[in-house]
Amino acid sequence: MELTAQSVWSNCLSFIKDNIQPQAYKTWFEPIVAVKFSDNALSIQVPSKFFYEWLEEHYVKILKVALTKELGETAKLVYVIKMENTYGNKQPFTERIPSSNRGAVKSQEVDVPFNNKNPELKNPFVIPGIRNVKIESQLNPNYNFENFLEGDSNRLARNAGLAVANKPGGTSFNPLLIFGGVGLGKTHLAHAIGIDIKDKYPEKTVLYISAEKFTQQYIDSVKKNNRNDFIHFYQIIDVLIIDDVQFLSGKTGTQDVFFHIFNHLHQNGKQVILTSDKAPVDMQDIEQRLLSRFKWGLSAELQTPDFETRVSILKNKLYRDGVEMPDEIVEYVAKHIKTNVRELEGAIISLIAQSSFNKKEITVGLAKEIVEKFVKNTKREVSIDYIQKVVSDYFQMDVSTLQSKTRKRHIVQARQLAMFFAKKFTKASLASIGSQIGKRDHATVLHACKTVDNLSSTDKQFRKYVEDLSKKLSL
Repeated sequence: MELTAQSVWSNCLSFIKDNIQPQAYKTWFEPIVAVKFSDNALSIQVPSKFFYEWLEEHYVKILKVALTKELGETAKLVYVIKMENTYGNKQPFTERIPSSNRGAVKSQEVDVPFNNKNPELKNPFVIPGIRNVKIESQLNPNYNFENFLEGDSNRLARNAGLAVANKPGGTSFNPLLIFGGVGLGKTHLAHAIGIDIKDKYPEKTVLYISAEKFTQQYIDSVKKNNRNDFIHFYQIIDVLIIDDVQFLSGKTGTQDVFFHIFNHLHQNGKQVILTSDKAPVDMQDIEQRLLSRFKWGLSAELQTPDFETRVSILKNKLYRDGVEMPDEIVEYVAKHIKTNVRELEGAIISLIAQSSFNKKEITVGLAKEIVEKFVKNTKREVSIDYIQKVVSDYFQMDVSTLQSKTRKRHIVQARQLAMFFAKKFTKASLASIGSQIGKRDHATVLHACKTVDNLSSTDKQFRKYVEDLSKKLSL
């Protein structure tokens, strides 16, 4: 029977499959295609230079054994590295690079688009000039399950997180989407899951990244013409944690690349964990194909903690910091700061600091003073929906009227004010603001903001509108 590239590689794969972990086999060997067999040399095509380097680094011994078993001691393995060609050239140049003499792995071929530079996938977390093969998880060890106290407000999300940590990629909670308001512990819980997985499965690659940083890395990869390498880097992660996924709103290029990464990870049994300030059903300017995938697993909400949970959080914080405080003070703080765990802990830290630095006794009076200042000085983040409701109520109209296509002057002004405050009080992009306020484009929002600035300085009545609404939205 005549040997072919496919038959030789198929026999090698049977041997390899029996000797490595199933997930490693899926990730590193299933994507390989056998393309040529001649002169006792097998050519295999791999997706990127990074892929080849990873095989060389981790699997060269098993490849050598498998190939020698099939073809004898004179066997050679040739890599054909297929790089993405973003210039659209159907037949990029091929450069043969002299091999390092490493047993069965004798040579490599690399497809290089339009130049003779050697393209390499870079770990986007590595500073240029510093060699670092290891992927750091970017996790904060202070955000663990021990100091994420359970209560009615977070029980579902916390228990789902523990289930994922015990069996990453092996539960129906994939992806796990944790959503809720500002300061309720989304980031803390996401880190806690990652840390628990690292403890239980040290061999797994866990990576935490904000959606904002992910977007910036993607933009950089496009500029440097290594988008394909960027994708392959993220496809090797076992547990990918993306924080504030709503930041992808309106960013179609980043959404597209994340779609492909997500599919690859999900299909290969890798775990995806996402956090967001809203449920999938309420996300704006996120492609439907992505939203549908967000709904595949579990969406768990973090709600505002009740009084008992707030007291427990404060007592746990004081215990960790080795500080004693009378119950009545703790209860006073818990009673008056209700909506944000971050503010809650911040207030208790301020109270300890004031007492320590000014040598004041911690009393209810001091607690009242701190809480009043703290709550007053804490800038509350508001949603675009809330801004539209406040502006509509102020001008005594429905939100649907505010969003309508009518060109009546008072409605146009109300709409422009809503856009102005959305830009001022939220982190949403101009495109996202326009889409949510009557399906306008970013240019309309920009024009609205300029108009409000101009009218505020020339029209006394309009300036009063701005001042009144600023007060309402800043409360």
